[in-house]
Amino acid sequence: MSHHSKGHIARSIEVRATKVRDALGARFSYCGFVLALLFFSASITPSLVPRAFHLQGLLSGIALAAGYGVGVAGVYLWRFLELPEPRYRYTRRAKDVLLIGVFLLALIVLLRVEVWQNSVRDLMGVEPITDGYQFRIVLIAVPVALFMLVLARGFGLCVSIVHRRLVRLVPYRISVVVSVAATAFVIVTVFNGTLGHWGLQLADSAALQLDQLVEDDLVPPSGTYSTGGPDSLISWDQIGRQGRHFLVLGPTKDEISEVTQKPSVAPIRVYAGLGAGETPEERAQLALSELKRVGGFDRSVLIVATPTGTGWMDSAAVDTIEFLHGGDSAIVAVQYSYLPSPFSLVFEPDYAQDTARALFEAVYGYWTTLPVESRPRFYLQGLSLGSSGSEESTELFVILGDLIHGAVWSGPPFTNRIRRDVTRNRDPDSPAWLPVVANSSMIRFTAQENSLDIEGATWGPLRIVYIQYASDPITFFSNDLALHKPDWLRGERGPDVSPYLDWYPMVTFLQVGFDMLTADSEKSGFGHTYSAENYIDAWLEVTEPEGWSEVGITRLKDHFRK
Repeated sequence: MSHHSKGHIARSIEVRATKVRDALGARFSYCGFVLALLFFSASITPSLVPRAFHLQGLLSGIALAAGYGVGVAGVYLWRFLELPEPRYRYTRRAKDVLLIGVFLLALIVLLRVEVWQNSVRDLMGVEPITDGYQFRIVLIAVPVALFMLVLARGFGLCVSIVHRRLVRLVPYRISVVVSVAATAFVIVTVFNGTLGHWGLQLADSAALQLDQLVEDDLVPPSGTYSTGGPDSLISWDQIGRQGRHFLVLGPTKDEISEVTQKPSVAPIRVYAGLGAGETPEERAQLALSELKRVGGFDRSVLIVATPTGTGWMDSAAVDTIEFLHGGDSAIVAVQYSYLPSPFSLVFEPDYAQDTARALFEAVYGYWTTLPVESRPRFYLQGLSLGSSGSEESTELFVILGDLIHGAVWSGPPFTNRIRRDVTRNRDPDSPAWLPVVANSSMIRFTAQENSLDIEGATWGPLRIVYIQYASDPITFFSNDLALHKPDWLRGERGPDVSPYLDWYPMVTFLQVGFDMLTADSEKSGFGHTYSAENYIDAWLEVTEPEGWSEVGITRLKDHFRK
């Protein structure tokens, strides 16, 4: 074949390739495609907790669509501002090389996913991923991305329809801005008023049915001084499913004595469900009356606890304080929702705070009337959204004249105001996941390893302990993760955080957001599942129970570990 013929064939192939690229370019954005693959690659890197293939596939599909959307939006914005188009001699060839490069990057990342995912799983002692993980990710991610792009194209079509009519009346740029804003406003309004409302009603109805479920093997207490019993001011059907578990499944006097090898008494537990009153104030007053009836103020320790969104009380948190004090304790709680905490956090952000505040004011108001020398020591407790409500239940200036004794708050959500403020103002030499605050006389933080015994620090009259794990996405998610690298990834990182974890704009925001969906499903002592051993350390520091030796503490931790 002559040199001329070879050149003709090469030109023909190049012309055909150009036509294919132009045809694809008419349907797909080049910048969008490149950013989509980059976002996809970043989304597969490890995050705070392990992810099952279906969640990873969903996340990667959303990342694909998000990257494509950012690329398209960037091109439109560039042209909208009438900025000069880049002109390079070898632009088309450079674009081909770049596209091949990002494809290769995505393939390399898929080959590395096993190492990355198992780096998190090894830290948490869970099973490694199985074969075919990468393939299943792609099978889920591509349809998800295409579906989201179809929705985006639909939005663009609506904008175009509005723009074509509006541009006749106002200047072009104004028409574009108004068309986008008006279309987005209408869609959001319709979603909130119909689909969003319907979805919330459906979730609310399902949660209500679950909350009212009474298990056949859960028998109401029969004691005279038991909440839910025959003489109780709060009837069994007013308590709710999680409240019934809390009241019935706690440790007995004999179980406490067997483990502690000391005399003990039966712990007091009081719980008012949503059915106990129309308002938080009514439920709080009823809980206070029941607490007085059963003799809660005659105990040495009184804990006002705030449950999670469903009304669940963490047994690791409440059982441990009862063992440490030989049952000489009273715990009172009021339900504020039966939706899971993520739903409550989004749709009912004030319910936990309003209920916790009503219960605190009722109990604290009565407690302050009692003789100082004979009343119980007063503590607060809350996990997750419960810690948020408990945090906001009181202001320091309200209790300065008659201080409570302390609080143990675990898994504080990123919305917790006090925890966020003290972390921001921490000692600069301490990491964000384990901050040291001022002279550590009032607030201390701990994680898997007990870090509450701070050299040279002495407690003041009010002791507050936060238990938080560096791998807890509910604690370390934040709205600015999309654009700013978080402090908890700077410097020393937590022992339960993968060494491969890094920050990527937009993508890390999506990753940690998805991590919140499975934060509770991992092994105890990691993510959002807090271990009894860490609660024991916290309660020992905050309440200082008497008569405990190192041997006794070790025996108690072994009991809960089993």
